[in-house]
Amino acid sequence: MAGSTLASRIEAVRRFSRFYTRRIGVLEETLLHSPFTLPEGRLVYEIANRDRPTAQELCRDLALDPGYVSRMLRGLQKRGCVARKRSATDKRQTELTLTAKGQRLWGAMNEQSRQDIANLLAALPVARQEKLVKALETVEQMLDEPPEKRASFTLRPHQPGDMGWIIRRQTQLYASEFGWDGSFEAMLADIAGKFVAKFNPKTDNCWIAERNGEIAGSVFLVPASKGTGQLRMLYVEPSARGLGIGQRLVAECIGDARAKGYKKLMLWTNDILVSARKIYIAAGFRLVKEERHDSFGKKLVGQYWIRDL
Repeated sequence: MAGSTLASRIEAVRRFSRFYTRRIGVLEETLLHSPFTLPEGRLVYEIANRDRPTAQELCRDLALDPGYVSRMLRGLQKRGCVARKRSATDKRQTELTLTAKGQRLWGAMNEQSRQDIANLLAALPVARQEKLVKALETVEQMLDEPPEKRASFTLRPHQPGDMGWIIRRQTQLYASEFGWDGSFEAMLADIAGKFVAKFNPKTDNCWIAERNGEIAGSVFLVPASKGTGQLRMLYVEPSARGLGIGQRLVAECIGDARAKGYKKLMLWTNDILVSARKIYIAAGFRLVKEERHDSFGKKLVGQYWIRDL
């Protein structure tokens, strides 16, 4: 694929993903003719192959939202597939096991998976089977390599055209990751429009993170009230997460807010934005208020955080 563009490489990976998910039956309503959806099947697999895991462990290792996992586990428990028991060593934790019904369904699903893959391989000569396995091992090794934690990125001020890009990307990301609707885009457009129209370098700022010549994230500083600044619209591209960009953007915002004479820095977020919340806590923000609200087509829990400067 010499001379290929980023767009063509992205499409090649997407094309393979569509091909492979179709071949192994992931697009079917349930997984491997079992009563489980694909996410439920993965949870059942992990519970079956671990020694009394906790929900916290599953969330951490599978990189899943705790609320999402909790809802799935409640559903599996209600259907008699999963049992919960308070940990003997840590009463705050609940250990998970499969019930007899869950074990039976898991066994059937596991055998079906083995049979489906055996049928897939049977269509190939042994030499091509071995070649396929080596190719899959290569893919796994390349995608499982830890990201370069010190991968270079730069921060710069906003430029003409950045606002449209940020609105578009955040709208796309929150729609795909959380199912938020177009009203979120309207809010972003309103914030960005006011920022540009009323920009005052004495009170406002914007940082654009760039990596490999492309925008990798951004954050805004605007006035909230007398003596209080507000951190707004923090985001990091999925491909650049884990590199410390979010932490750096927040740190720059805090430092500049202090330099501009703000006494406090506040922000508003939602409890489902777990990764961002971890950054805020590490940066010294404290939660001061929560409220339920219906926004962006979802029922959410909004959170107000503040940091003294």
